[in-house]
Amino acid sequence: MLNVGIDIGGTKIAGGVVDEDGRILDRRRMATPTDTGALAQAVADMVTDLGSRHDVHAVGVAAAGFIDRTRSVMLHAPNIDWQNAPLRAEFESRIGRPVTLENDANAAGWGEYRFGAGRGSTDMVMVTLGTGVGGAVINDGRLLIGANGSAAELGHLRFVRGGRPCGCGQTGCLEQYASGRALQRELADIAATDGIGARVAAHRGEDGIVHAGDLEALLDAEDAGALEAVRRVATALGEACGAFQAVLDPELYVIGGGVAELGERLLEPTRIAYETSLPGFGDRPTARFVGATLGNDAGLVGVADLAGIRSV
Repeated sequence: MLNVGIDIGGTKIAGGVVDEDGRILDRRRMATPTDTGALAQAVADMVTDLGSRHDVHAVGVAAAGFIDRTRSVMLHAPNIDWQNAPLRAEFESRIGRPVTLENDANAAGWGEYRFGAGRGSTDMVMVTLGTGVGGAVINDGRLLIGANGSAAELGHLRFVRGGRPCGCGQTGCLEQYASGRALQRELADIAATDGIGARVAAHRGEDGIVHAGDLEALLDAEDAGALEAVRRVATALGEACGAFQAVLDPELYVIGGGVAELGERLLEPTRIAYETSLPGFGDRPTARFVGATLGNDAGLVGVADLAGIRSV
């Protein structure tokens, strides 16, 4: 059985035909239209194009935002003008096939659980470290969505009382301390510090950002400032995972997103902070930490698989 997965981002739409083993057989990509009507039609046209060459059963659409428990209505989207929008009905009317609507982080987590780094687990937490922090929770083989459909917004755990303002309207959320934006903030703070900040400061671009290649070079050279910035972000992530463990008790944490491309340089200090934050450490099993393996395809693959499951 083949299904189409569509992953709507703030700047691009990625679509693909996915088989039962999570393989992408055909794919399309385009810029995200700013007009919501044009966007919905672009998704429909992409599905029609892909479906013209494959026997497609169902369609899954993933997008960032809060989706109601019935997975029908987009309550709020951060990047697109959708508020209380009945997206599933609109997509189905345009596409003429069953449509599954899912939060993009949940879709990516499901993709990793079924076909990526989480394969073989039953209880898994995925944390994505991009501009912000996203999350997905698999509990006993099921995707956790919550009473109102908005479970697993792990980036909005109140991490520091009275901390940094967050775009969600609160302060001190985890994503202000463990995201790509947070890493750049730590690098900027260190660049302004005498001693360990000199080489970091020298590697900042005109935009004030230490770009990925320069950060890799600093870490390869074991620069103390770059290592300290990563340690701070990893510590925040690990401490939060210790709190997640107390509630969810997963066997596995899958860490994805752009920051996770740092690999063991991020994961090792994360494990240390997790263990030192874990209630009952030393007398209870600990979870494993691994990097995600599906990359940018995780959401597309995950939502296609969910579409197949939910349409049965």
